[in-house]
Amino acid sequence: MRVQRLYILAFAVLCFCLAAGLKISGAEQRILPSVRIAGPINPVVAQFLVDELDKAGEARSPAFLLEIDTPGGLDSSMRKIIQSILASQVPVIVYVAPAGARAASAGALIALAADFVAMAPGTNIGAATPVSIGLGGDGQSDEMKAKVHNDAVAYARSLAEQRGRNLDWAERIVRDGASTAATEALELKVIDLVAADRSELLTRLDGQRYLRKGQAHYLDLAGVELVFAEMNWRQQILNTISNPNVAYLLMMLGIIGIFFEISQPGVILPGVVGAIAILLALFAFQSLPVNYAGALLILLALVLFILEVKVTSYGMLTVGGVLALALGSLMLIDSSAPYLQISRAVITATVAMFTGFFLFCMVFVVRVQRSRSVSGLEAMIGELGQAVTAVNRAGRVFVHGEYWDAVADAPVEAGQTIEVVAMAPMMRLQVRAVPGSPGQKDKLTPKNPAG
Repeated sequence: MRVQRLYILAFAVLCFCLAAGLKISGAEQRILPSVRIAGPINPVVAQFLVDELDKAGEARSPAFLLEIDTPGGLDSSMRKIIQSILASQVPVIVYVAPAGARAASAGALIALAADFVAMAPGTNIGAATPVSIGLGGDGQSDEMKAKVHNDAVAYARSLAEQRGRNLDWAERIVRDGASTAATEALELKVIDLVAADRSELLTRLDGQRYLRKGQAHYLDLAGVELVFAEMNWRQQILNTISNPNVAYLLMMLGIIGIFFEISQPGVILPGVVGAIAILLALFAFQSLPVNYAGALLILLALVLFILEVKVTSYGMLTVGGVLALALGSLMLIDSSAPYLQISRAVITATVAMFTGFFLFCMVFVVRVQRSRSVSGLEAMIGELGQAVTAVNRAGRVFVHGEYWDAVADAPVEAGQTIEVVAMAPMMRLQVRAVPGSPGQKDKLTPKNPAG
């Protein structure tokens, strides 16, 4: 009897362990893939998000959570994300969080495309008026701006209609730049709920209905575990250089590298670093509203700095280069959006550094240009000697231990102290008599004038 009880107890323990193991295994499979966007939406962020959404679809995840806090971003990147959301096999949840976050501009339209939209208290959504991107920035005609706005309005309304959201509000955020707080957005049927944290979000969304290919499905989020994906090192680097301040500094680094390579050919390293920095800056500028006038002014500054090394301007070219650099930096980004602008402090520090560097170089260049030559024929200028014969247009002099043929504009007596003033053609010295030095033929050291 006791043995039977032991068998029964062992069997019960085994069943309990198997059940617990199955439960744990099931819990491990209940993963909710998630991505957090905290910053502008650029091509790197868009590709990262699309890749993670594709992985969620392949894994047949219960849903996909996109937590955002963004001021907006590039239109082409936004559309790429929206296309991926609309084609997703798994339901997409957009959560504007934490408190104080926003889904502005491109972020608002991405939210409209999601199956479910939630916001944390103290957040806002909207302000989706399109900003021109590319060379020239806001220098579009009124007709072109109207076309861009109408296209964006139609796009926003179509997204709201597909997801059953407020069409008028979708139009206002584009046409008027309206922005709405979380509680008001819920009242206007722009979002589905206001949730204080992720736990409340998942609890309230569990069992909610959504459509795929005309068929109704229901969210099953009970017991899911949130797993946030992170960018790899390559994506993090590319995302970092897309920052306007970083892109600007890369361009300045490229200018310095190219300047050194041109002024000192053969060094190689500055040219390589400068070329890489310029290419990285160009990659970043594709997602920024670059003004071509500002870019040309910065290019002009580079040309003036290089000419300062080649041409004696006594600093005038450097002054022009500094002015061109300052104006070009201020005009480079043509947008009123703060997240697209270069920090004024960065511009001030960069221009000050360039000014100090080139003034430092200019001082040494001028000092070298004004210094006396210490070798070669030019070193003879200013040397003192004696006239071996009378120099009347032509003659012979003794300078620096050597006999030279010489010419003079004014007659010079034999034995008179002379000064070399220039180099004449045919390896002759142009000399002049030193004032107050009478002829001293008898004291002339050389005894063989004919050489």
